[in-house]
Amino acid sequence: MSFNPTELLGREWTTLQHDCERYEHGAMWIKLSAAALFALAIVFGLDTAVAALLMAVLWLQEAILRTNQSRLGARLMRVEAWLREAEPPAGIACQLYTEWTAMRQGTGALLTEYLSNAVRPTVAFPYAVLLAAALALAATATPQ
Repeated sequence: MSFNPTELLGREWTTLQHDCERYEHGAMWIKLSAAALFALAIVFGLDTAVAALLMAVLWLQEAILRTNQSRLGARLMRVEAWLREAEPPAGIACQLYTEWTAMRQGTGALLTEYLSNAVRPTVAFPYAVLLAAALALAATATPQ
């Protein structure tokens, strides 16, 4: 059984699109977890530093997830460009990880990519707000 490049690229597009949407849902669950953690920290009087650290971990986790999602999105854009061609090149479909491995730049670049995703407004919200609120609550708390 052989597939033509357009058919393979169509299947790849469908898979990548589905996975990008799953990443979007995962990011929303991480955000909701951070909000729930903040509420629980207030209700149960959890140490502000511990709550802030846990929210920062969730923020970084979402940044990592968004970095992976952006890789899929970049590949999706290339697949869409190939699908617009009258005859897509053979052998380009289903090469996501081969392509990513060839372009991989090292640990420093990967960490920079994670941090650049973390400061994007759509990622930073609600973490920056929750961390600021936690710090404000800590500053107004009376020592016992």
